Amino acid sequence: MPRPALPAQQVTFLYAEDTEASWRFYEEVLELPLVQDQGSCRIYAAAEGSRAFLGVCRARAPRATDNPRAVGGVVFTFVTPDVEGWHAFLAEKGVALPPAPQYSEAYRVTHFFLTDPAGYTLEVQRFDRPDWPEA
Repeated sequence: MPRPALPAQQVTFLYAEDTEASWRFYEEVLELPLVQDQGSCRIYAAAEGSRAFLGVCRARAPRATDNPRAVGGVVFTFVTPDVEGWHAFLAEKGVALPPAPQYSEAYRVTHFFLTDPAGYTLEVQRFDRPDWPEA
């Protein structure tokens, strides 16, 4: 049997104990468009073209660890050609950030990390390499 076509859309769900703080962060700080409010879960557009989404839902239990690389951990990465613009935009809103985006020679990306109100690690990144598909 041949493999079916790749999925047409993608949703990543994050879980927060204080959903109101997280929803405010994604709506008012990152200014992501709200696509659907399901009551205990809100889904935002995470990329142009309605292909990638981020759901922020009410947690059913406290997080087991703050280490994003532990089992169940997540780093949610927004890929954009304007990493510097996002850094300036978020800094202006008072988000705790490193002084400037950094270039990683190992991965050939320019990026920076931040943390959302639920403790998730977010990354804003640009692939500085020709073998990454253009958006």
